[in-house]
Amino acid sequence: MDIKLAEALLRRKELSEKLAVLRHFKDNHAFYEVRGQRVKVTEGLEDINVNYPKLEVSQVTAEFDFVAKQLRLVDALIQQANWTTVLTVEPMVMEAYKA
Repeated sequence: MDIKLAEALLRRKELSEKLAVLRHFKDNHAFYEVRGQRVKVTEGLEDINVNYPKLEVSQVTAEFDFVAKQLRLVDALIQQANWTTVLTVEPMVMEAYKA
């Protein structure tokens, strides 16, 4: 598949942002904690409240690893293009400001 450099740059930005979100979920243990509470309602009866995790650690870790790998591959392509592409520009583009 052929893509333009601009598309690769946009994909890198997209993957970086997604990785930041996944890192938040991966590092925040409150999403995975199972909590339980027993409350005595009447004699011989108890009310049990349990919160189950909405996410499994393995799910988030697998997606995090997949996105991180994609980001590394896209970044490597961009770096390769950076080292192998020569741009022709006007000389003034590379000059420093002179007062």
